[in-house]
Amino acid sequence: MAAFAGCRVVLQALRPRAPRPGGGTRRYSSDARSGDDLSVRYLDGDDAGIVVIGLNRPKAKNAISKGLVKGMSETLESVRKNNRVRTVVLCSMVPGIFCAGADLKERAKMHQSEVGPFVSKARELITDLGNLPMPTIAAIDGAALGGGLEMALACDIRIAATSAKMGLVETKLAIIPGAGGTQRLPRAIGVSLAKELIFAARVVDGSEARALGLVSHAVEQNNSGDAAYLRALELAREFIQQGPIAVRMAKLAINQGIEVDLKTGLAIEEACYAQVIPTKDRLEGLAAFKEKRPPRYKGE
Repeated sequence: MAAFAGCRVVLQALRPRAPRPGGGTRRYSSDARSGDDLSVRYLDGDDAGIVVIGLNRPKAKNAISKGLVKGMSETLESVRKNNRVRTVVLCSMVPGIFCAGADLKERAKMHQSEVGPFVSKARELITDLGNLPMPTIAAIDGAALGGGLEMALACDIRIAATSAKMGLVETKLAIIPGAGGTQRLPRAIGVSLAKELIFAARVVDGSEARALGLVSHAVEQNNSGDAAYLRALELAREFIQQGPIAVRMAKLAINQGIEVDLKTGLAIEEACYAQVIPTKDRLEGLAAFKEKRPPRYKGE
């Protein structure tokens, strides 16, 4: 496992079993932890290729601080460079909360001149999350407010517990969403509904979020408080069985194509398709189909 500079990461070899973040002893194939702010876990065995990034600031309800921005930025850079990573799950290690948004206690101590640069760094972090080449899944088992929801919106797929609370509530503080919320929420649920939620600083639960299209799946919460995480892990296991280069190219084609006209989008798809033709994985897929066996993709 890679150690992230400045994050005080400690690796521990543990039982190769995927955990439940909200309940009982957490057991992983390997566990890389970064102080009190972040938990980074690389799963192996049948779950090899899944990385779980857990927000871990229990006293601050996972609020976005300078330290969290720094640690998560370093983590995303390491994950981005690792071709063995096939899917990223973003979750919380704190029961009942995903992320409460900006750390307002820290913000109150900032000089006015510091606020703009910090918000820019937070926006850059969330943009980096959105630009990861592999699929990303946000598991929302608790409140995701303000910057917390903006972080989830940067992920490809969002799964929420029906009891989770979500909203861009910045207008209550006489500010606006500043880390992509005014752009990503309309793209997720449509312009009119996004305006309504942002103007009213409205908070919705997981069921309402599913009806709006804000999340892809809403699941009943369990006694351990990690139902969304477990559903996200199931989905990640589906993703890692597919050709990793193909999945990355599909994500690139979708992300770039959705922003342009159809003709340009089709050209982007063609260019991405051209990248998978010479791969060993494509030949392996054909061979596995012919031999009626599961493919063994290596990302080559």
